[in-house]
Amino acid sequence: MYFASDNSGPAHPQVMQALTEANTGFALPYGADDLMQDVTAEIRRIFEAPEAAVYLVATGTAANSLALSTLTRPFETVFCSPVAHIHEDECNAPEFFTGGAKLTLVGDGDKMTADALRAAVANEETRGVHGPQRGAVSITQVTERGGVYSLEELSSLTAVAREFGIPVHMDGARFANALVKLNAAPADMTWRLGVDALSFGGTKNGCIGVEAVILFDPARAWEFELRRKRAAHLFSKHRYLSAQMHAYLADGLWLRSARTANDNAARLAEGLEKAGAGFLHPTQANMVFASFPRAVHQWLHDAGALYYIWNGALDGADPDEMLGARLVCDWSVSPEDIARFLSFF
Repeated sequence: MYFASDNSGPAHPQVMQALTEANTGFALPYGADDLMQDVTAEIRRIFEAPEAAVYLVATGTAANSLALSTLTRPFETVFCSPVAHIHEDECNAPEFFTGGAKLTLVGDGDKMTADALRAAVANEETRGVHGPQRGAVSITQVTERGGVYSLEELSSLTAVAREFGIPVHMDGARFANALVKLNAAPADMTWRLGVDALSFGGTKNGCIGVEAVILFDPARAWEFELRRKRAAHLFSKHRYLSAQMHAYLADGLWLRSARTANDNAARLAEGLEKAGAGFLHPTQANMVFASFPRAVHQWLHDAGALYYIWNGALDGADPDEMLGARLVCDWSVSPEDIARFLSFF
């Protein structure tokens, strides 16, 4: 039973098979391989964006940081949630790759609101040369607390960005999970709303290590290419990135994997609710934030169930104290795993 993270599970067999098939003969390096041309064409088709520029990197941090550095100048600031991955989990990589742009935290939850964003943006550029200038807005979809922005919520945020003439980046490490939750078209959750750059995740949804950066304005493409090379994220044997993304997109594997992960989380949450667990946040995608007694946590750990304790310590004195946990499902979690986990309640 392993619910620690969706980046801890196995790669999908179709992705592994694609790597084996790519590992024959010779292919042009640095993204000039034939598979990459197919990937670009497929992403443009999926997003209904025939002129979009598409690039692959190996990590989500690289995708986010390089995309933001293309949208944001060193003396500007990026507006994001206080629990955004770019703020809490990337070791200041966005600041490093942008050359010093700061992050301005908006609101106090995992979702930004239009009113809070407007106030934060309006508060900048009020000190002349002494303060940061307005830079990009970065939206995390799915959020770090498992929330999914509705299309209406996204539209309200991008409208604020347009008011001030600033670009929008979307951290889509779990983009597919949000998309199947909303039953939306990729274009409707991105460029049609005003998203300029998307970090399109693969690693958390069945790939070994590949993320796409999609720039809906091709005028930004050359700068991104230069930044990717300068940052040492242009792979020489690029075909192994291409092969993963090619398999991920083929026949809708990315959507099936995300739907399975979401369904697994819903099944897990339903079982926990029936068992009397509390919930810290609604289960909207593939993450469950639940709370249950310390004694249950201890039993689960003793049985080999590994997950992230959200707060509290396992060795506390009160066995009935409620401790929070984050449980994440991916495509590979089995009904047997879920049933065994729930059997402890």
